[in-house]
Amino acid sequence: MRIENDPKLDFKDVLIRPKRSTLASRSNVMIERAIPFRHARRTWTGFPLIAANMDVTGTIPMARALRKHGAMVALHKHYPTEVLVDFFRTAESANTFYTIGTNEADQEKFKAVKAEVTIPMICLDVANGYTESFVDMVKRVRDENPDAIIMAGNVVTGDMTEALVLGGADIVKVGIGPGSVCTTRKMTGVGYPQLSAIIECADAAHGLKGQVCGDGGLTVPGDVAKAYGAGADFVMMGGMLSGHDECEGEIIYEERNGKSVPVQMVFYGMSSDTAMKKYAGGVAKYRASEGKTVEVPYRGPVEGTMLEIMGGVRSMMTYIGAVSLKEVPKRTTFIMVGAQLNTVFGQS
Repeated sequence: MRIENDPKLDFKDVLIRPKRSTLASRSNVMIERAIPFRHARRTWTGFPLIAANMDVTGTIPMARALRKHGAMVALHKHYPTEVLVDFFRTAESANTFYTIGTNEADQEKFKAVKAEVTIPMICLDVANGYTESFVDMVKRVRDENPDAIIMAGNVVTGDMTEALVLGGADIVKVGIGPGSVCTTRKMTGVGYPQLSAIIECADAAHGLKGQVCGDGGLTVPGDVAKAYGAGADFVMMGGMLSGHDECEGEIIYEERNGKSVPVQMVFYGMSSDTAMKKYAGGVAKYRASEGKTVEVPYRGPVEGTMLEIMGGVRSMMTYIGAVSLKEVPKRTTFIMVGAQLNTVFGQS
């Protein structure tokens, strides 16, 4: 047993310090990025936000809606083969990751889809990216898909970030337990404060010409800004995109003036009782549920939320004088806030 004494930070523990700027308007900043990939050897251009591969948010309607803003979606892995084939034949799939896990059924379905259409972007998604078998899987998928953009995770430390990049991942997914409907930290005691995880993993990945995606823990547009400031090349979110028309969650209605009005939508983690009952018949005896089910407000089309997020990022950039999104980490200075942090650092 050992204890690390260096403080680790979450989004709530910091603010971004403003700096003098020559920018006169939010319209003068560029939130699109052109991101080159080490292994795929091509460049993607767009707004680097990804809807999480949860069955409520990682949907085909969400992919269509977010593509209009240059953003991306990691599809959930429970669509039937024929639906996936039909979608990946269209131009609307250009910003969409195909998600696979480690089980045999995922592998077989992926082979069936790939036999019919080209899959340009692949998300290899597991809760625990620290196993040797997962690193081996990344290497195998890279060998079998040399031209695909591969995103793999999740991890929270630099050593495993390096292992995944060297193994064939273009993007490493960073985050264990920060999601709003994830209970991994509560159930297992395992995790890492998300801001520090992004900072440390980005440092490791960028030295090898890899990229990182901060996955989870985002609750407001300011958290997205902080993630980019910490070095995240991409951000992935579920909760912030839940409750919209493009989601596939159960809608709860309420009678108002004789009309049935949508007021809430069911949102749950993919390791929750709800998800495991839906797809696996229940929670296996050898594991515990590491997710929860909640009801979130119904929010209509996702368009408004996307404009709010992008507006927050643009405003942050004007506060720190960053003309392009790529400049943001170089222009970011975090200041720590709160009495608890002052106590940690021995300040009064």
